[in-house]
Amino acid sequence: MRTVKEAAQITGLTEHAVRFYTDKGLVPSLQRNQNNIRMFDDESINWLHGIKCLKQSGMPIEVIKMYVDLCLEGETTLPQRYALMMEHKEEAIAKLEEANQHVAHLEQKTALYQAILEHRSPDTMNPGNWDKIKHMHSDVFYSSASLKA
Repeated sequence: MRTVKEAAQITGLTEHAVRFYTDKGLVPSLQRNQNNIRMFDDESINWLHGIKCLKQSGMPIEVIKMYVDLCLEGETTLPQRYALMMEHKEEAIAKLEEANQHVAHLEQKTALYQAILEHRSPDTMNPGNWDKIKHMHSDVFYSSASLKA
């Protein structure tokens, strides 16, 4: 049996995270000693590893709790667990696509900065200069005059 500190060291979680996960009921095999101290056996450590993996994938605690509860019900819940994982996978793919869009935008911005640094382009990145260059991209820049029109 291992303490919170040892469980944290084994799993790479913080002691706070280990306590948080146990308080949320995510470690069903958790035991307590006569002094009500949390004690972790190998199964508990495995639950913590699984929780860590799901959390790192971006799964919310509430969904992890649903997953744990389904696991405890046994093999009859395999279809529900599969559906839960597929839904989470789709959400992760959507976040990845969004992140890729952000990276593409940043690549454009850094290429423009490179051009500015090499004096091949004016500094259009500084909002303080936009009133001087609004003729270049009048569709993008805010102007209170456009609200009056």
